[in-house]
Amino acid sequence: MKIIERAKAPTPKFFKWLRTIGLGLAAVGGAILTAPIALPTLLTSLGGYFAVAGGILSGVSQVTVEDKKEKPHEAS
Repeated sequence: MKIIERAKAPTPKFFKWLRTIGLGLAAVGGAILTAPIALPTLLTSLGGYFAVAGGILSGVSQVTVEDKKEKPHEAS
């Protein structure tokens, strides 16, 4: 399955939830990084980590699809 097909395929419910969390983290990180006031270095570093973690979480969750192949049954 190509990456474009994976991105267009339906995403399982759990990964839709994770994708939403990741987008939220990325938004919080972006807001911290682009704040119009000077923030402490620790907070700015956390903002960068949030943005990166949220982007990765959202990207991985978007291309996760259910495996529709049926597993062969073992002989009893």
